[in-house]
Amino acid sequence: MNTPRPATRTHHPRPAHLPPPAPRPATAARIRAWAELLRAPALFTVPGDVLAGAAATGRPPTRHTALAAGASLCLYEAGMALNDWADRTEDAAVRPHRPLPSGRIRPGAALAAAGALSAAGLALAACAGRRTLALAVPLTATVWAYDLGLKHTPAGPPAMATARALDLLLGAAATTGTPRPALAPATVLAAHTLTVTLVSRREAEGGSSAAPLAALAAAGALTAVLAGRRPTGTLLGRHRPTPAPADALRTALAASYATAYARPLAHAVLNPSPQLTQRAVGGGIRATIAVQGALAARAGAPATAVLTAALAPLAARLARKVSTT
Repeated sequence: MNTPRPATRTHHPRPAHLPPPAPRPATAARIRAWAELLRAPALFTVPGDVLAGAAATGRPPTRHTALAAGASLCLYEAGMALNDWADRTEDAAVRPHRPLPSGRIRPGAALAAAGALSAAGLALAACAGRRTLALAVPLTATVWAYDLGLKHTPAGPPAMATARALDLLLGAAATTGTPRPALAPATVLAAHTLTVTLVSRREAEGGSSAAPLAALAAAGALTAVLAGRRPTGTLLGRHRPTPAPADALRTALAASYATAYARPLAHAVLNPSPQLTQRAVGGGIRATIAVQGALAARAGAPATAVLTAALAPLAARLARKVSTT
């Protein structure tokens, strides 16, 4: 008795005008897990570092500037993956929903991603020029040192501030070959980053208003600096008065910075609960974009400032879909 053959299926190619099929549930969950691990919404706070550094030189962004921005993004994401790998034991106790302790991503995969992203960042920096690579190497070392040892020490906040400053200097070095014109804006960005990092050290338990109060005072001083007109003069052999549109934009972005950061800090001072302290930290991270945009406007680059500021609503929109805590 012969067994009947199963009917053969005829393959019909999918029409080109139809959208691709939705990802399988497992694939979508995996993408979400990696987005959480890499803090995807915070990624929008990164390109502004390089753009502000390029603006400080008085030259328009170049292809090398774009390469430096790519290097910056890779190194930032390397730090995010390495952070969760280093904190996996602590997260298992206090943040079991995170991708590593929940088992959605293997620790080895996170460490491998950190290494691959670091290598990619250094490669892109090398393509942007030797001066850019010379800054990317200590930036990479600072990121790894912070995550693997400095985070819970008194050197942690200064290390994080140094990383942000070096990131901004990448933009200047890639654009003109020297980071010198961007030293002042790098200092401003580092000061802001230092305040956010100091407040974040107690975001899990709260209970102290000292750090939010100090950060609030610093935010007020930084707002005045960002709103102030940059002294005109000779920069790289060129006299660059600040255009009027940049003045108005700078003032608006300085006000946006104060609103985004000073307000939640004031709430944390009055009630230093973990929830309000975490809101202050989140506000400080989002306010980084306003700092970058104000620095670009202060350097007389309104187009760069607008481009940077436009990243803020994108970050906020993604933050509503992807958890970063």
